Amino acid sequence: MMTAMTSLFLVLSVIVTGLYAGIMLTFLIAIMPGLAELTDEQFTAAMRRFNEKVPGPLFLVLFLGVVALPAAALFTGLGEHDEVAGPALAGALVCVVAGHLVTIAGNIPLNNALATSEGGDDTAARQAFEPRWNTFHQIRTAFVLAACVLLAVAL
Repeated sequence: MMTAMTSLFLVLSVIVTGLYAGIMLTFLIAIMPGLAELTDEQFTAAMRRFNEKVPGPLFLVLFLGVVALPAAALFTGLGEHDEVAGPALAGALVCVVAGHLVTIAGNIPLNNALATSEGGDDTAARQAFEPRWNTFHQIRTAFVLAACVLLAVAL
């Protein structure tokens, strides 16, 4: 039986990870397909603006919370988790960390390169950015969706 603290961390993990997964999925199925129809100049301008706004305080709470809260639930509940909840929680933590590594090693460098290309050739900038960014985004979205499912199972 989990303590109230472990249960609280697990519930918060599901909520925060669900919100974060929603943002990632919205970009995947709505925002990026919409932006794909823009001209190169419009696309690069829009992505530069998103990349300026997204790492705001509320986003950072989610970004950090999807790692911190499952870790807290796992470590405060060591020895309390049953044979399903423990592995599901550990798997969720692995998924969110892997997703963050993709973000840090893949998406952020591409965002930075796009920002520094402002005022240059938008067609070349888009070609260097869009396909790779979308691939990395698909991978990190899959990781966070898997984490959300695993956290729900653990709960």
